Amino acid sequence: MMKLGRLNHIGVATPSLEASLAYYRDVMGATLTHEPFDLPAQGVKVCFVDTPGENGTHGTQIELIEPLGENSPIHGFIAKNPAGGQHHMCYEVPDIHEAKKWFEGLGKRVLGEPRIGAHGTLIFFVHPKDMNGVLTEIMETPREAH
Repeated sequence: MMKLGRLNHIGVATPSLEASLAYYRDVMGATLTHEPFDLPAQGVKVCFVDTPGENGTHGTQIELIEPLGENSPIHGFIAKNPAGGQHHMCYEVPDIHEAKKWFEGLGKRVLGEPRIGAHGTLIFFVHPKDMNGVLTEIMETPREAH
């Protein structure tokens, strides 16, 4: 039986990466783990921050996503939520294709085919109506992961 792996990150949509980076750094004590970069295939500009964990370790990783133009899927989210907010949660799996078949076998709506995500590994999304109201990203575990 297929099982989800660890929570990799929480995706937060924002109208301004710059403002969100300042907030997470200055208020939440987070550190930037990747410089912001455009991900045109997803229609977003992305960066990752790590919140502080216990004893100087890294806590939870946050993916900040800003729309790249009006055709971005995040553009509609920001239009409905002008301040931004939680967009998705991302879980790791060892085999993305096996995971896709498993979710579909459970009757869950997989949104599109596996494609390269911000971590450079294959991802897909599962419709929030099938996941207790939470848009869920499924990500193949990156090779350099623990």
